[in-house]
Amino acid sequence: MKIYLAPMEGITGYIFRNALSQCFGGVDRYFTPFITTHTKKAMNARETNDILSEHNSGIPLVPQIISKDADDTIKLIEKLEKEYGYQEVNLNLGCPSGTVVAKGRGAGFLAHPKELQMYLEQVYDKIGIAMSIKTRIGLEDAGEFRQLLEIFNQFPVSELMVHPRVQKDFYKNKPDWEAFSYACQESRCNVVYNGNLFTKEDVAEFQKRFPSCDTVMIGRGLISNPALARELKGGKRLEMEEFQEFHGLLLQGYAKELSGDKNILFKMKELWFYFEKQFDHTDKHMKKIKKSQSLMEYELAVKQLLNESQILEQPTVLF
Repeated sequence: MKIYLAPMEGITGYIFRNALSQCFGGVDRYFTPFITTHTKKAMNARETNDILSEHNSGIPLVPQIISKDADDTIKLIEKLEKEYGYQEVNLNLGCPSGTVVAKGRGAGFLAHPKELQMYLEQVYDKIGIAMSIKTRIGLEDAGEFRQLLEIFNQFPVSELMVHPRVQKDFYKNKPDWEAFSYACQESRCNVVYNGNLFTKEDVAEFQKRFPSCDTVMIGRGLISNPALARELKGGKRLEMEEFQEFHGLLLQGYAKELSGDKNILFKMKELWFYFEKQFDHTDKHMKKIKKSQSLMEYELAVKQLLNESQILEQPTVLF
């Protein structure tokens, strides 16, 4: 089975990707948080910094794009190919964020199938590299997916990553496995599954239902348990010593990139929303982590948690 790291805005940037790769491995492909097309320039400084080759050495990386403008998309893809050497991009048609959807991007683009088809016609006609698509199954109703898949099948989509929820679900409700089954049967390209794979048991249940699907994309599950990809490939479970090393690399990376304790702490506290699912007896320590106002306070609270807690053998992962 191939395992992809799903992109998550503000989390799976190059610092996280490098730490994950160095400490655990097991991930076959990494995808950047989405790059927004801009009329005046292809990428902003943060986006450019994230895709630089020197920040992604040895990491098989695919830039993800979010857009509804074909000309801007083509310009960005050409820049990624000619200036940075990328041979594949991924189109985001899955982001459920209200602000993104309101602009007709991400999952919001799915509400306009005619415009989407015209956009894909223009982009695929002009680009010289591969483009995969990450999509939800509709905006409000799973019945929308039939027409969307008919559109996707008209183009040389390199892979179709399907998160079988509609936009209005956000991350609630169960993924629609019937819709994913339809994708597997009717898609003309390889289909990748994404959605609610948090543990080894979740993946085993998925494989039982879809034995022919050989690729999954995991986001929250891999952030919560950074050893999950390795474990799914027969490797060992998460261990305390390597988690400490992983945490140290993240903290060191953000301290180098960001200025001021406040900005570094914001990043680390966001990650602990996911990390804490792997440990027992974290309540009092998590309160200290969340309340910490300086790196000194934060590091002491984390040290206490790791000294006094154990990694759960079967974590109950609820997001």
